[in-house]
Amino acid sequence: MKRIIAIGGGDLRERTTLKIDEYIARLAKERAGERRANALFLPTASHDFMPYYNTFHKVYTGVFDIKTDVALTVYKEVDLEKMKGKFEKADMIYVGGGDTVFMIEQWKKTGLLPLIEDAYNRGVVFSGLSAGAICWFEDIYTDSVVGQPGKYAEFKGLGWLKKGIISPHYNQRTLDFDQIVCYNDTRALGIEDNAAIVVEDGEIVGSITCGEGKAYRLESKGGILTKEAIPEII
Repeated sequence: MKRIIAIGGGDLRERTTLKIDEYIARLAKERAGERRANALFLPTASHDFMPYYNTFHKVYTGVFDIKTDVALTVYKEVDLEKMKGKFEKADMIYVGGGDTVFMIEQWKKTGLLPLIEDAYNRGVVFSGLSAGAICWFEDIYTDSVVGQPGKYAEFKGLGWLKKGIISPHYNQRTLDFDQIVCYNDTRALGIEDNAAIVVEDGEIVGSITCGEGKAYRLESKGGILTKEAIPEII
């Protein structure tokens, strides 16, 4: 089964997404079976910010006893053979937040994208927060506008999932994003901080929420917006 757990936002260091992380860790352990599960962290969107990986390690090893590794692509030449070994060992892949557009272009430029696609097709558990949540979709709403920090716009994602336009941090962007959905008369997904959607074989099977975070399906027809909370699975 191909799985993606897409987290709208939150603070891994403060463990505001711990219920979601627990679910991801359980899936990784189920895939690993009797051996110790392995997790691979991709911090590309944050330009390989190592404290981010250290936080991930503290949570997934310190709390869930999963062995972690990191795939660095930004400030060093990528050894694809060595990188292939990291991906082959992984039971789960977690993609960190940051600049979504930069991340996708970096994966293509360095040759990492085929390794990512292969892992997904092999059933490695995929997860990610913010940029790491939306990159898999066809149309994304993100703040990757060059020279304009905090300016949100529509971009193209990898296109693995075709569910309309998607926004992370939906609780922070509700009005702007709703207007875009209405203007385009389309369907969309809005994932709030501390919430996630679970996608299995390309279909959304439910959501996971921590605190007040929720995930929504949105649709506009004739400029009239409807919004439906995605039911929780745990």
